[in-house]
Order: sequence, then C-alpha cells, then structure tokens
Amino acid sequence: MYYKIGLLFDGPNMEISKVEAKYSDQQKKDTMEQIYKILSKNHKIVKIQVDEKISENLVKSGVDIVFNLSTGVRGESRQSQIPALLEMLGIPYVGSGILAHSLALNKAMAKEIFQYHGVPTPAFQVFQTGEESFDTKLTFPLIAKPACEGSGFGIHKDSVVYDEQGLMKKVNELLGKYEPPVLVEEFIEGREFTVGVIGNGKNKRILPILEIDFEDVPEEVGKFYTFEVKNDFGDQTKYHCPAPIGSALEKSIMESVSRAFDVLGCKDIARVDVLVKNDQPYIIEINSLPGLKPLHSDLPKMAVVAELSYKELIMEILDVAIERQIDRLPEFKPKVINL
Repeated sequence: MYYKIGLLFDGPNMEISKVEAKYSDQQKKDTMEQIYKILSKNHKIVKIQVDEKISENLVKSGVDIVFNLSTGVRGESRQSQIPALLEMLGIPYVGSGILAHSLALNKAMAKEIFQYHGVPTPAFQVFQTGEESFDTKLTFPLIAKPACEGSGFGIHKDSVVYDEQGLMKKVNELLGKYEPPVLVEEFIEGREFTVGVIGNGKNKRILPILEIDFEDVPEEVGKFYTFEVKNDFGDQTKYHCPAPIGSALEKSIMESVSRAFDVLGCKDIARVDVLVKNDQPYIIEINSLPGLKPLHSDLPKMAVVAELSYKELIMEILDVAIERQIDRLPEFKPKVINL
C-alpha cells in the first residue's frame, strides 16, 4: 500500500527552561528524521512543522494520513491541538484522539478516571493555587510534579517531600514555573516499570515489560525517574527487559496497563508507567505520545525484545492506525517509481 503521509513535528520549544528545551528539541528532531527515513521507503512523505501556518499547510499538502509527532504549541491541552485540527479537516492520523490526549497529558484528570474505573493508582491531591488545605489522609513521603508535563519536566530529587512545610514549598515553586495544576501523590517506594502498547481493542499488543533499575544512579540526582536521570544518567540506569518478575505479577501488570489504556480511550500507541509495591501494581501515568527515538526511548527498547526492529515498530504503529481508519482512506495505490 502507498499513501501520502504528513509527518508533523514541533519547532523549538519556547515554553520550558533552556536546559529542558535543549534535550526535548534534539530528541524530537532525531526521532522525526529516523521515522522519515523509514516511511519514505514505502510512502510519499511530507514534512510539516507545527506553527501558525499549520492549518493552511495541511490543506495544501493533500496528505492521506498524518503521522503525528507534535505535542502541540501551548496550554494545558496542547497535546490535543493537532488531533483537533486534523478532526476538523477530516484527515486521518496516527494515535489517540482529542479527549484521550487531553486526559493523558493531565495526569490529575487521568488519575480520577483510573479511580472511577477501579484501576489502581496512588492516592493524590491536586493544587491549583497553592492556597488549598492539605489533605491529611495522604501519607508521606509524597511527590509533587507538574500535572501537565512530560519527559520528566519538573521532576527532580527534591520533588519527593517528607512533611507539609516541604510539600507546600515545592508546590508553590512548581506553580510559579509551570502551568497549574500541580499533582501531589503518595510516593510508591518500590520497583519501577514501563509498558508499551500498540494496537486497539482486543488486538492490542502489550510489549515486554521493562524494569528501570536505579541502583547505580548517584544518590544526589535521585534513585527514581527524575529529569536528570532520564537525560544525563542513561548509562548508569539499568534496563531489564523482559523484567525479571513472576508470571502472576506480569499478568497483573499487563491487565492493569490494558485497562488503563482502554478507560482513557487511547488508540494505536501509548506507554504506561507502573510502580509495584508488595506485588501490587499502581498506574502512575500514560504517555499517549511516547518517545520513539531509537536506542534511547523506552518503547523502542521494548520492541527490540519483542523481536521488532525499529523499522518494524514504526511500520506496525502506522499499520494499526491505517487498519482502524481504513474506511476513511483512499483505496490502496501502487507506488510510482520514476526510472
């Protein structure tokens, strides 16, 4: 099959700190170039940067389907901006829809939905202004983080707090730097896992569970997934995939991951972060637009263990999106090769 595919990517991020932006922008650029190389071997690819002319450029492009790598421009629901525009223009696209992206980006709202549907997640409180009364039912230690950021932004060693005074100091610091709300949740001191999902409904593929081991990470940057650990201490972080766990825990994690994916209404691809304490998995968050940088991002690491090459991974993501929307796409076209 041969389609004209729009590959949407972000320009430089002007909303976050220079250090965070540097890592984020380079990772996105590298990912886009790798995916372009793969897709262009079988399809006509049009690179489209997301900016103020995105609507006009999409209409002019005449693409059949979009492979979206954009996290949006600004605002608490920015990850939904491109899906919303594509829906309005009637262009099929890879990945979750407007609502699922909004919910996944807003970790606090996602956790409320998890609670409603009985998906296990740590107890939490949401702070909009810093003037809220602390919920004394919560048990320290707690972790405070921006509710609507990804890639470890705003998560550092001092994000874990041990008393109310330290908590409110951290909450107000985050409110001053990032868009509200701030999410505070009980810090699960246990094993950390992440799980990739490809596909939809009963045909979802749950990739091999990856355990993230911080044993060799320096104490001063935090022995959990802080921004510094994600970006500066990859060599000291150990990744065990498949995770060395028993079949019962594996089944429990996979069931919780699949359930979380479904209740948020995710489509085609996601990565779900899980903490486990006393053999009880807790869903921390869903990344509905997970990183896809080869050899760096977690999901491609899982794909290797599932015997999927990077090319096969990208093509499978595209294929499940095409299958889900086949009635909205033009009939298959032979690829025209100019000799």
